[in-house]
Amino acid sequence: MKAMVLKGISSAEEKPLELVDLPEPVPGRGQIRVRVSACGVCHTELDEIEGRVAPSRFPLILGHEIIGRVERLGPGASKFKKGDRIGIAWINWACGRCSFCLKGEENLCDTAKWTGKDVDGGYAQYTVVSEDFAYPIPERFADLEAAPLLCAGVIGYRALRLSGMEDRRILGLYGFGASAHIVIQVAKYKYPNGKVFVFTRPNQKEHQDSARRLGADWIGATGDAPPAKLDCAIDFTPVGEPVRQALRNLQKGGRVVINAIRKTAPIPELDYTEHLWYEKEVKSVANVTRRDAQEFLPLAARIPIVPQIQEFSLEEANKALIRLKEGTIRGAAVLRITENPTV
Repeated sequence: MKAMVLKGISSAEEKPLELVDLPEPVPGRGQIRVRVSACGVCHTELDEIEGRVAPSRFPLILGHEIIGRVERLGPGASKFKKGDRIGIAWINWACGRCSFCLKGEENLCDTAKWTGKDVDGGYAQYTVVSEDFAYPIPERFADLEAAPLLCAGVIGYRALRLSGMEDRRILGLYGFGASAHIVIQVAKYKYPNGKVFVFTRPNQKEHQDSARRLGADWIGATGDAPPAKLDCAIDFTPVGEPVRQALRNLQKGGRVVINAIRKTAPIPELDYTEHLWYEKEVKSVANVTRRDAQEFLPLAARIPIVPQIQEFSLEEANKALIRLKEGTIRGAAVLRITENPTV
């Protein structure tokens, strides 16, 4: 099979992923082998490539927004049949026995494994996964549309739930890339009388135009003062300053949720009175659970979510990552991996 492989830490601009030929993986007990048709491109891959998130090994196949079809069943696998279309998300495995797993918080499991970090991911024609960590994909989504739902969508859904957003309240979104452009659609559906204020980089016209088309009630740049205080906010950016700005714009008792694994720049010093007093909260989002995917995917079909995508070939993975780092992707970048009859 063909795969784009990362062999060591590098800057994205050095185009570190190499196209290689590898043997097709063999599914183990309880696993399925998936013929990958599409894989989304995520900021976490930039963190892995540039060393902010340490991959467990090299060489490694990145990618954790995977859509494909079951091509082979491992011993004991019975939840899916050959030809079924499934998705694979960031969480690849959890122990099921620790205190976190027993509370449904498998995203905090100390021995959990993550797709494209601890095990090979979807920047390849085939991958394997435990059948317990694969999800049926609603029919209304084409493969390329469905890919961003497996991370940008699922993690955005978790962040929105943790934000405490309610109807008739105001939600602030800092950054408007792959995840935020899905979250705004969920928020507009679940909270029809609420408002969404979007903050982007200064002069980021394409992202602002996208937010406007998707129903943002106000659009500005990070650092701007919105027309009203935010009841809650989600920070999707890779840098620290938006966290401080969100806290400054936050209503008393509000919460800022940080939807990022790592920051390329630290959160600046906070003034207690200006940023944190009046029982304001800061909460991080750490990974996702199976429940998040199981709840979000049917909801996405009901809304229905309309993912905005920019398509790249497998061989163009480096190009897509550079564009992502530059902030010039509209919506989500998706790699088309293999052709399937019903894509």
